[in-house]
Amino acid sequence: MSSPFLSISDYNAAINRRQFFRKNGTGLGVAALTSLLGKTGLGSEIGLPASVSHFAPKAKRAIYISLIGAPSQLDTFDYKPELKKRFKEDLKDYLAQQGERLTGMTSGQATFPLAPSIFQFKQYGQSGAWVSELLPWTARMVDDLCIVKSMHTEAINHEPANQLIYTGSMQAGKASMGSWLSYGLGSMNEDLPSFVVLHATHSSPYANVQAISSRLWGAGFLPGKYAGVAFRSKGDPVLYLRDTDGISRNLRRNMLDGLNALNQRSYDAVGDPEIQTRMQQYEMAFRMQASVPELADLSGEPAHIHELYGADSKKRGTFANSALMARRLLERGTRFVQIFHRGWDQHNNLPRDLTSQCKDVDQACYGLIQDLKQRGMLEDTLVIWGGEFGRTVYSQGALTETDYGRDHHPRCFSMWMAGGGIKGGQVYGETDDMGYNIVENPVHIRDLHATLLHQLGLNHERLSYKFQGLDQRLTGVDPAKVVTDILA
Repeated sequence: MSSPFLSISDYNAAINRRQFFRKNGTGLGVAALTSLLGKTGLGSEIGLPASVSHFAPKAKRAIYISLIGAPSQLDTFDYKPELKKRFKEDLKDYLAQQGERLTGMTSGQATFPLAPSIFQFKQYGQSGAWVSELLPWTARMVDDLCIVKSMHTEAINHEPANQLIYTGSMQAGKASMGSWLSYGLGSMNEDLPSFVVLHATHSSPYANVQAISSRLWGAGFLPGKYAGVAFRSKGDPVLYLRDTDGISRNLRRNMLDGLNALNQRSYDAVGDPEIQTRMQQYEMAFRMQASVPELADLSGEPAHIHELYGADSKKRGTFANSALMARRLLERGTRFVQIFHRGWDQHNNLPRDLTSQCKDVDQACYGLIQDLKQRGMLEDTLVIWGGEFGRTVYSQGALTETDYGRDHHPRCFSMWMAGGGIKGGQVYGETDDMGYNIVENPVHIRDLHATLLHQLGLNHERLSYKFQGLDQRLTGVDPAKVVTDILA
């Protein structure tokens, strides 16, 4: 009786037409090209559409500070003093006129009481930017920032909104912005990932913490090697960095060489690019065993640096520690660092919880910008700060003079950017007197993506990847533009 399983020789004989052309089209040709260009001649990546920039970049690297849950723009940057005169005014008729989309959390409310911010605002810097008392350290550096008050999105709930802002689509399965950058630009350090994700803890015991998943930093349809590598906030940043007792570095190298030889045989047989991804990941893991412990050791950072970021910078996993770690990663050649800080979803008890969240990040963001500046890195490092949408001008649930909450609001919200060719000391865009609609210079999420890619030397219309018969792009097929007004 014959075996139901194919032997290796039978499997090789059954190679299909697509695999045949893939193998023969990328064999000698790639080998010859590699020999001509050298190890880094293709940006250390074979087959990229843009292993070098489409045009001269203003930024070499970027940090995205992702405030999951969406901070209230009305309590941070979008100052509306006239609303204090209309405290508790029912906006039900006004919302009906606007054709407001309501979430399930407020659709059943009988009234929609207007909730002016209880926080004090002052103007700062050459731009005269209004900044809330919640962000005193940010207020000190407004001349380094471009505050965009006219961001908008289609998504009204967290999961689709986060997918849209971090992957360019509300549908799952798309590649994240960091993966696009890794794909388009390659790595600047073979010993560290080009895209690293840091998960910062929050200090508030009351924070409403939104769940997030690796879809927000995954590679989607791109090869897996472009996915973000998430560093842990406790213990070793990456699991299994240390070899088991009795396993020497040389023995680990020999084991890896043997494993790679077996994987190469599998790749030669079937031509699956994910086998190459696996091999590259093993190699990266081996190199990270030497590079990451040194990276994570902050004992060599001088006292004045810890003072700049704040006392929490010495505590693993805090936002301040993550911000300092991000600078160290960028210094060593990581292309894109994304810091996720959760707990910004204030549907109730906003004054208490937003105060705590702002305190977590405020000084550390100031420290990061000043640290990059003093090292001469800010001019070619783009820093982005913000959430996935805004918050409503009306209160969710009960409203008092000292307590309120806010629901989701996609029509307008605020973010800030700094460095990387962005013009500092400006406020861009404006909302109406209600803080409800944009009245000047709207900026869509896709425009943000186009601008991010542009500053790093990539044309958002040319950076694409063929998948399911379509040329996929971070900005998709809907209109997107580079926001040239904010560029230096």
